[in-house]
Amino acid sequence: MKGQKRVEAALEAAGLSIQVVELAESARTAELAAEALGTPLGSIVKSLVFLADGKPLLVLVAGDRRASPEKLKGLIGARRVMIADADRVREETGFSIGGVPPVAHQQCLATWIDASLARFETVYAAAGHHRAVFPVGFQTLVRITKGTIADLAEPAPTRS
Repeated sequence: MKGQKRVEAALEAAGLSIQVVELAESARTAELAAEALGTPLGSIVKSLVFLADGKPLLVLVAGDRRASPEKLKGLIGARRVMIADADRVREETGFSIGGVPPVAHQQCLATWIDASLARFETVYAAAGHHRAVFPVGFQTLVRITKGTIADLAEPAPTRS
């Protein structure tokens, strides 16, 4: 798992000794990750790449929330905000959707963090592979991503 090694190296470079957890099942979605870890859905970090007027940025959202392009547009003053497709996500981060971590990307991305993640002392983020995650304190996540905390999400629709 080459991507996982990149994440581990980035965490170590940030001065952290965080153990990546390799799951038996896929954690490709927030729901699957929460189920595999036995943790609340909201404590799962969804790492999403958006394009704001064509420029990529990373948005970290709680698993029980949905990123709001409208809120993001207002926060950054963009005319157009849209989610990046799978090819663009891989191009910008070096990772596939379902395993995109909040760190260790191909290039430095401006990062926005959903304020609702602060509800949890520990959150769980993808570690470069769809079966690898790592636990991290919310404040540590903010520090290592140099992220800006903002209200940029809304509750995800409930599935019936």
